[in-house]
Amino acid sequence: MPPTTPAPDSVPDSLALWLAGRRDSELAAALRARPDLVVPPPASMSVLASRAQQRASVFRAADELTTAEFGIIELLARAGAVDTPVPRAAVLEEIAGRTSAKNLDRILATLRSLLLVWGPNDALRLVPAAVDAVPWRVGRGEDTAVPAGTELDDLLVALPPEQRSILETLSRTSPVGRTRDAAPDTPADRPVQQLLAAGLLLRLDDETVELPHRVGQALRDDAPFEPAALTPPRAPKRTRAATDVNATAAGAALELLRHCENLLEVLGEQPAPVLRAGGLGVRELHRLGKGVGLDDQETALLVEVLAGAGLIARGLPDPPPASDDDHWAPTTATDAWLAASPAYRWAVLAGAWLDLGRRPWLVGRRDPNDKPIAALSDEVKSPTAARDRRLLLDVLSEIPADGPDVSALRAAAAWRRPRWAGRFDTVSVVETVREATFLGLVAHGCLASPGKALLHGGDAEAEMTAVLPEPVDHVLVQADLTVVAPGPLVPELAERIALVADIESAGAATVYRIGDASVRRALDAGLGASDLHTLFANHSRTPVPQSLTYLIDDVARRHGRLRAGVASSFVRADDPALLAEVLSSPVAATLALRAVAPTVAISQAPLADVLTELRAAGFAPAGEDASGAVVDLRPRGARVSVPRPRARYGGPTVPSDEQLDTLVRTLRAGDRAESASSTASARGDGSRSGGAATLALLQLAVHAKRSVSLGYVDAQGVATRRIVDPVSVGGGQLQAFDPATGSVRTFVLHRVSSVSLVD
Repeated sequence: MPPTTPAPDSVPDSLALWLAGRRDSELAAALRARPDLVVPPPASMSVLASRAQQRASVFRAADELTTAEFGIIELLARAGAVDTPVPRAAVLEEIAGRTSAKNLDRILATLRSLLLVWGPNDALRLVPAAVDAVPWRVGRGEDTAVPAGTELDDLLVALPPEQRSILETLSRTSPVGRTRDAAPDTPADRPVQQLLAAGLLLRLDDETVELPHRVGQALRDDAPFEPAALTPPRAPKRTRAATDVNATAAGAALELLRHCENLLEVLGEQPAPVLRAGGLGVRELHRLGKGVGLDDQETALLVEVLAGAGLIARGLPDPPPASDDDHWAPTTATDAWLAASPAYRWAVLAGAWLDLGRRPWLVGRRDPNDKPIAALSDEVKSPTAARDRRLLLDVLSEIPADGPDVSALRAAAAWRRPRWAGRFDTVSVVETVREATFLGLVAHGCLASPGKALLHGGDAEAEMTAVLPEPVDHVLVQADLTVVAPGPLVPELAERIALVADIESAGAATVYRIGDASVRRALDAGLGASDLHTLFANHSRTPVPQSLTYLIDDVARRHGRLRAGVASSFVRADDPALLAEVLSSPVAATLALRAVAPTVAISQAPLADVLTELRAAGFAPAGEDASGAVVDLRPRGARVSVPRPRARYGGPTVPSDEQLDTLVRTLRAGDRAESASSTASARGDGSRSGGAATLALLQLAVHAKRSVSLGYVDAQGVATRRIVDPVSVGGGQLQAFDPATGSVRTFVLHRVSSVSLVD
């Protein structure tokens, strides 16, 4: 594609001149797209142009370009747009049949807004560093004959070790290699010749070979994308209705909340010690998983998400454990979270995972030293995890990932962000989808409505509320003492049922089982037998079985016959024979019980210990307060204070509209100052500060209300030049209005290096 150079007077000869000719709104849009260019604020267009072409800044701007945009950059580079102007018509001719003119204009507009391409359509120019940002070798050999898909995978698996070693070396280093075996007259049995014959290498000349792009991708397990593709891969047809996806996601969300509640309870009862190197030990993780009923991988995901949401943290819990070391425990924010609505609680957890700068699926895998990676450790951190996660979910909203085959998802993600393709290996994509499914953002390989709202800044809580089943206020009591909740229960009923029954199986319909211990637990919490009878009579849609009535009455008859209080503690019984039985048992010696009356004994042990020991000895005591009422002495669990969130660097801050207006004014003023300085120097009317001529020129500008170009050196020794409007001169100071800041500033006269009138 030979470049066609337009007439010289129609082409700006530098990026700075082209920027100077842009509208203010276009400059503001460019600075908004590349916020790193404004720190510190550039003084002129030439400074801005210089920064815009720096390699690090260009790479940062190119990081989120698509394959199509890199494809146009490659075409411009091959046409010589770095050194000479290239007309749009030549680019359009090159891509004929591959994409439309409208799409080309959209791509060029994007590249111009990022200052990677500049100039008018008849004279396109390319920033040199943009060529280096292309994630494949520009000007690579043709690879249309290179195998692809399963054919390529089969060839790589069948390669002899010496041939595979050559390919892997090129995939890890540069794709271009030098070898004498590339010449056509080399024996056909040489490894390089065999690779050339199989299409796994390309010959550039008699001593140079190149690893095809797609072969390198397969060897590194990068997400596959075709550099020549100017349009995204086609999305497969959906196979699931949105209602099915949302219903399944809602069920997963309810399961998630139940598991998190259980884990917080287990961790509150026994906080987990922090490893010396930080993190949560394998044994502790396994203990938590056993208490919740999950495997270690799912438990690791829960603790990582709960920590990200600020619901568990490391510190010294209250009440403190036996040791003074830091422990992982629920935070003081846990109680408020537990009291909130299910949709809100889900939104907190899902939002924490979405923005989590960690990869929970790494827990349990081996680090470079062949040691298992611990949960909540620094080895799980990843600065790109949140960006990758958001991109994958965004692609999932268009391309479903049904089953373990996620090739379409990987290909689409790599096309959108080819510079990230190395991070979308099969394992990371599969694990990310698995985590999103477990958390209720994804179901059946598709992004659910609440997940879409969370990803795109909508009301995720409202979306989850809409898809969650309506809470029910009734249960079904069975003759075998099981209680079936046909849906999520209203909070008050759920709390009462959980108190009197144990969960046997969870799901869309939760099954509880009632037994002696669960009834006693409810009685210990202060409920009476009549309360329990009323509970089931009012909320059971099935007749209350007689066996349940007998069970409640039987446990209640034995419960509370023996009472314990604070003396430190006391034990009393209405039946002297029962107290005598207690005093004659071994537990009396353990608690140091001493009778003070036929029906009262005292102990120096805490009341909680007295109740625990008596129950372990086979008795059924109830705790009571000073009025004789039964009190709920269940432990509330340990808590640590909510840690102060650490500030995380999220890249350069995007300037506000007001800041952008000021920056553009500063750039315009800087250009005028440079122009005025050049003109003044030609006329010879500039003067050094400290002389009478400088003072006279400034006084003239005040009286004539003329603008001046002021050279100034601040207290830090930084020299600047700006256009200002002098207001007053006196006392060794100049008061002048600075259009760049929109305010009157004070300049010390002895720091003025030069001054000249502006026409």
